[in-house]
Formats: sequence, structure tokens, C-alpha cells
Amino acid sequence: MTRIVNRACSPADEAALIRHGLHPILARLYAARGVRLPDEIETALTRLVPPVELKGASDAAALLADSIAQGKRLLVVADYDCDGATACAVAVRGLRMFGARVDYLVPNRFEYGYGLTPEIVALAAERSPDLLITVDNGIASVDGVAAANARGIDVLVTDHHLPSDTLPAARAIVNPNQPGCMFPSKCIAGVGVMFYVLLALRARLREQGAFDRDGALGKAGIPEPRLDGLLDLVALGTVADVVKLDGNNRVLVAQGLARIRRGRMQPGIAALFRAAGRDARSASGFDLGFALGPRLNAAGRLSDMSLGIECLTTDDVGRAWELAQQLDAMNRERREIEAGMQQQALDEIATLDPEGRATITLFNESWHQGVIGIVAGRLKEKYHRPAFTFALADERGELVKGSGRSIPGFHLRDALDLIAKREPGLLAKFGGHAMAAGVTLAARDVPRFADAFEAVARAALDDDALARVVMTDGELEDAYFTPQVVELIDAAVWGQGFPAPTFSGEFDVVSQALVKDKHLKLQLARGRQRFQAIWFNHTDTLPARARVAYRLAADSWNGVVRVQLIVEHAVAAATT
Repeated sequence: MTRIVNRACSPADEAALIRHGLHPILARLYAARGVRLPDEIETALTRLVPPVELKGASDAAALLADSIAQGKRLLVVADYDCDGATACAVAVRGLRMFGARVDYLVPNRFEYGYGLTPEIVALAAERSPDLLITVDNGIASVDGVAAANARGIDVLVTDHHLPSDTLPAARAIVNPNQPGCMFPSKCIAGVGVMFYVLLALRARLREQGAFDRDGALGKAGIPEPRLDGLLDLVALGTVADVVKLDGNNRVLVAQGLARIRRGRMQPGIAALFRAAGRDARSASGFDLGFALGPRLNAAGRLSDMSLGIECLTTDDVGRAWELAQQLDAMNRERREIEAGMQQQALDEIATLDPEGRATITLFNESWHQGVIGIVAGRLKEKYHRPAFTFALADERGELVKGSGRSIPGFHLRDALDLIAKREPGLLAKFGGHAMAAGVTLAARDVPRFADAFEAVARAALDDDALARVVMTDGELEDAYFTPQVVELIDAAVWGQGFPAPTFSGEFDVVSQALVKDKHLKLQLARGRQRFQAIWFNHTDTLPARARVAYRLAADSWNGVVRVQLIVEHAVAAATT
């Protein structure tokens, strides 16, 4: 069952924001998201938390400064998702600004798995690095760091994932979630952590007199880098990793989007916008999360992420466009694979009773390991249940890898930790966040895992938690159904933890018809006003009068811009 619920809003906070000059719509939306003062939504770079507050950043800066001064060889070891790819690009581009000798390695996920493993260290050692820098991984790589140390290779870990009880013996660790770190933005993405390391490095070199105040050559022989040129990459990785957009993350994303809209972006970012058919001049978080992010992720899911990282690191416009086209083709292939797997999953779950369970666990030997996370997400969205989907992890069929997605109120990584304690030996390894996690176990143990997962969730989730709720910002006044209001909303930064505006209201359904046999196109009426609307991937017709939850979007046709409603959910209107 799905309920449409209006988000609470403090009238006093709304009025205070209006008095400070905010548009009434934005004042209402911000107040409903806990904003009380205008400076809480200020997105100037001066609002960033200083890097000195991030534990390990100063140690990392000292290590990097010494390594660069000594001409040591640095090798970035990346993760294979969009956050990892952008973090790698930020590291490579940023460190080269400081004169570093740096290259990158992104392991194939199907051959080497996740994190800095001893096998990846052996692969990296072939390049004779002096320092390995992990981005978006490494906090759980105890054995891998030990293997690097044994070879005389130093390791700098930059990560944001939750640590286990034992930390790796790296030269420096930068992670806001490590013990003793007081950095307030615990949800910063891996790309944000790497950006902060560069900020700390620049600060240290300033203290050493490497630059003068005008950015001229200092004793280090390099001009002071303008790190804000990397913010388009930081914004993309932050949005694509679906981390909570707290105040600090909103600054990073807002600044990155502002650069993109002004055309000041990496050639690869511009090429991805072009491949996705999106206009960078009106870029939004939605574009980053649903157009660019999936195209980069497709490389890591179906092949290896080196293709995506090259797209983000090349300065050759022609090469960037060639790579963006390849990534776009991979994304189309990924969608086809996903559609087939999703249908198989829905067919299988049709024989079960998801309403009678707190979780969904599915395994199919034919499924593609790179796409199971997306399918788990689709099942979670459809049934509002924590979901794990599994695929074979080795040719012998002895191991499986699972990818999970969760719902609000159920911390997935903590659930796996509890399962590991209750069922010793069941989980070979696991890790992740509150809303997404991964696990490896024996194929024969999938039923055992399903039972343990169900038991943990059943104890933590009641019926209310398992009922999907569509939170909205309530009624939107007739005067605000304008392209100008859509533009105002789109210019703001929305995302995980700071949700994009969704409104709701009762409408008469004037007409409805299917488009391409899978989208419901509607004409709605309220009083004398008529509204064009569409409900994507929905085929069931609506009653004559319905309560609709919707987003606003601008729809251009023949040079005319009009407002369109994107339906999120609809139910029959209450009768009186």
C-alpha cells in the first residue's frame, strides 16, 4: 500500500525566510526541509567545512607534498562506480596540477573484486609505484595494505565507507567515518574526500611558501592550482553516489553545477552531456544522477571503468566525444540486460508473496553481476522492501555476489554485520552503507542468507515502515504553474536527504492514453486550468478524479515552453 503524505513545514521559519528575500515557493520548500536561516542554504565556497577538520587530511598532505618533492611515482587505485571514477579523475588531474608523477589503475571488478586486495597490489607493483592512493575504497583493505607494506610500497587511503573494527596499517587514512574524526559531513562522497585532500595539500604547500599570493611561481616551481576547476567532477560523483546532500555537499554540488552551466567543465563532462542529449547550460542534479552517472557506471558494470576514467581525464575534445559515445552504447546495452533481469525477477517474485515478507532475496545463475544492484533497486522501489539480488561470482559456481538496496529506517550494512554475528561463517565478506551494500557468500548458502536477512528485517521493521510513503510539499497554488517557477526550482540543489520538490493535489482526469504502450499520458483539470501530465512506466488507468503526487518539469515544443506534471503516484480522490 502506498500513502501520499504532506511534509510538515514551520510557518515561522517560512515567514522568516521570506523576510530575508527568498521567493515564497523556495521559502516554503526550504522550511519544510529544516532550513531556518538563509545562510543554511548559502552555497559559496567559503561555506565549506575547512579541510583541517577532516582527520588524516593533514597527514595525507604531508605525505603527498614530500612524495611530489622527491619525484616519487604515485598510483591511484580507483573503484569502479561513478564516485570512484570521478574521485580518480580528481586525484589524477589535481595531483598533476601540483607537479606530481601520477597514474591510475582501476581493476576489473569481475577479476579482482572490490577494494585494495593483495592481488591488486601485485598488479599495481608491476608499475613500480612508491605510493598507492586509494579513492572511494581502502578502509576495509587490511590485507591489501599489508601486502603493499611488505613490498615497500606506501599507501594513502581516501575513503568514505564505514570502517570495520580493524583499520589498515596505511601511512595515512582520510575518512570522515573513521574513529576520532570530528568532520561534521559524515556523508561526503569518495570524490569529496579526495577533493579535500587536495585542499589540504594546497594549504600545506602555501605554508611552505611554494606559491606567492598572486599565484606566480614559488620555490616549488609551479603556479598555485585553481582546484575549483575540479568541482564539476566532484558534483557528478557526489550526486551519482546518492549520498545525503547536507549543507557541505550542497555547496560542492551547487558550485559544480554553476561551472557546468557556464560551460567551464572537463571535455569528458561536456561530451557526456552531449551523448545524453542534455543541455549543460541548464544542468541540474537530475541530469547528473540520471543521465551522466548511469553512462559512466555502465563501463564499470559491463566492462571496466578505465574507459570512463579516460573520458574524465582526457583534454582531447575529440577523444572525449569518442569515449562518451562508447559509454552511451554501453548504457543502452546495460538497460537491455537490466530489463531482461528485472522481468525474470518479477516473474519469480510473482510466485511468492512479497506483502507477507519484510525482505526480498533472489538469485539467478544467468544474471549479470554488474547489473544486480540496479535490479535490487528496482525491486526495492516497486515493493518497498529491502532487497538483495545475487549472481554467480566465479566460473565454478561456488560463490555468489549480492547487491542490496534498502528502505528508510533499515541500515543495510548494520543488518549484514548482525547477520555475520548471528551466523558465523555465512558471509565471506560484506560492506556498504545504510541504503546500499554488497556481500559475498557460498552459492549453496543463499537460502540460509535469505532466512537470516528476513529475520533481522522482521525484527526491525513494522507494518508502517513497510508501507511506502510518498512525501509531498502539499498543494501548489495556481499562480505557480509557470516555467519561471520550474526554472527557479531547477536552479536549486536537491538530492538524497534534501529531496526535490513533489507537490500533490486533487484533479479531474479529463483524458488518458498510453504512450509507447508503457507510459500513461494524462490531461488533468482543476477549476478552469488544464495540465498536461505523464506517469512514466505506468499503464493502469486512473479514476475520473484522483489525488496526484507530481513534480514540475518544463516541456518545450516548437519554441514554446510549458509546464508538465511528472506523476510520482496517484490514488482515487477521497469521496465526501
